[in-house]
Amino acid sequence: MAVPRQKNGRVIIHFDYDCFYASVLEAENPALKSLPLAIQQKQIIVTCNYEARRRGLRKLQLVKEAKKICPDVVIILGEDLTKFRDASKSLYAYLRGFLWGSKIERLGFDEVFLDVTDMIDYNVALLSHHDLQHSFFCLDREDPTKGFEFDATRYCGPTYPPSPDATGVDLSDPLSRRLILGSHLAFHMRMRLDAERGYTATVGVSTNKLLAKLVGSVNKPNNQTTLIPPYSVDRDDEGCSSNVTKLMDSHELGKVPGIGFKTAQKLRTHVLGREPTFQPYVERSQDAQVTVRDVRQFPGMGPAMLTSILVGPGTAKDIGVRVWELLHGVDNSEVLEARTIPTQISIEDSYKGLPHNDAVRRELCHLAASLIRRMRADLTKMDETGSGRLRWLARPRTVRLSTRLRSPKMPDGSRNYSFMNQRVSRSGPAPSFIFSLDDDIDALATRLVDELLLSMFRRSFPARSLEELALINVAVTNMTDAEPKQNRGQDISKMFRQEEMPSTTPTSAVVDAEVFWEESDGEDGTYHHELCPRCGVSVPYFALAAHAQYHAAPD
Repeated sequence: MAVPRQKNGRVIIHFDYDCFYASVLEAENPALKSLPLAIQQKQIIVTCNYEARRRGLRKLQLVKEAKKICPDVVIILGEDLTKFRDASKSLYAYLRGFLWGSKIERLGFDEVFLDVTDMIDYNVALLSHHDLQHSFFCLDREDPTKGFEFDATRYCGPTYPPSPDATGVDLSDPLSRRLILGSHLAFHMRMRLDAERGYTATVGVSTNKLLAKLVGSVNKPNNQTTLIPPYSVDRDDEGCSSNVTKLMDSHELGKVPGIGFKTAQKLRTHVLGREPTFQPYVERSQDAQVTVRDVRQFPGMGPAMLTSILVGPGTAKDIGVRVWELLHGVDNSEVLEARTIPTQISIEDSYKGLPHNDAVRRELCHLAASLIRRMRADLTKMDETGSGRLRWLARPRTVRLSTRLRSPKMPDGSRNYSFMNQRVSRSGPAPSFIFSLDDDIDALATRLVDELLLSMFRRSFPARSLEELALINVAVTNMTDAEPKQNRGQDISKMFRQEEMPSTTPTSAVVDAEVFWEESDGEDGTYHHELCPRCGVSVPYFALAAHAQYHAAPD
């Protein structure tokens, strides 16, 4: 089967801030850096700093267990995400200041992709091949003195695969030259971020988002890794020397961005010839793991076979081609243009069922108040006239309510966690009263619940199922400028991400589709959760393995 061709014309840098929640608090109070620090949400430690980890703490421990292990741990509540959200936006703006263009994209609170292709191309043209060891990287086309010196004969920082001789670089290879410059720019930005803002980051450098994200995780924390050539070969066989293939083949399917839980489960089932065994909150056993290499080298595997395995209601027509490309490290998705207005704002919480309708209304009011508060923070700014009043930058046209059931019960009463219930959503026009900046937020939230959200909830979630409720999400989408521009004929759909919901018809029931890159509400720092049957803690799906290690650890 033909190997998808890499397009290596770009240089992409991926930033992943280290221990983000803890780092935000440490930047606010540097004295915390020398103390064991943990951030609590509900009954668990969602993250902790390096000093706490050195003393035996780790993410997703119960608070009471963390206190036993480290009695002097400093625990700070992190239920209110405002300061973390604000810090994420501030760091985003800081990194954007390095770019000449505007291709910089956030993924969640703590990850950022930067397309620095134009900066690299400009500086490659400035290289003096007679003295590459004393090169100068220009950071400003208008000011040739603004920049830093670097050695263009070697990569800065670790590489994948590790290069024992950093000077043994084929400088005649254009891709190598560009990646060398990318590694030095990444290092410069990392050092500036630490010195000026007090944040460290794990960074990856490659030619697309998928590879930059994966290679960055090779050396953690506070480090960087560049994926070095060769990126492609003529034949994809046992003698393959492509470093892209080596990187991809080493990953279990579930670790590959863009291959979600349901897709990975279907592929595991096909390759193994059986349903993969999977127990809740337990590290997936070796006989249930399927690597990229296992799928790629499966007899007859290719886009056609992948399509036959994965096709179903709601799947894209080119799903086979897309997954085949991902398995080979091919990701042609663009780093999105920087924007000041989010495409959506959503608030959610997870539950172990709710007892009655009054509890549902109370939770909806709480979520609605948080949503309106976020709208005012993200979609308004101070009027330039000096009146001291806020004005709307953009207004959402749609309100969406989503719910999800808990995983179904097995005959023995346990939960089947290998089956993820899909979210069911209903949407309708955003009522004009939620844009009133003079009214009390709680009053507006109550009105929104009584006039819209409760009826949406009742239509999508029968009262008899309340004990099975696992999640409620309230969101506003379909942003439009508060002051429409003169060009009324522009295609509004271009403003929205591909991951946006396909339907915004009032009260239409829609089911969340599996998407590439953002499988969670990345901008909101929220993730799909499930409740641990052993300790009752609400745990994000991405953290199942880590939580399993906690339960498996000896007393």
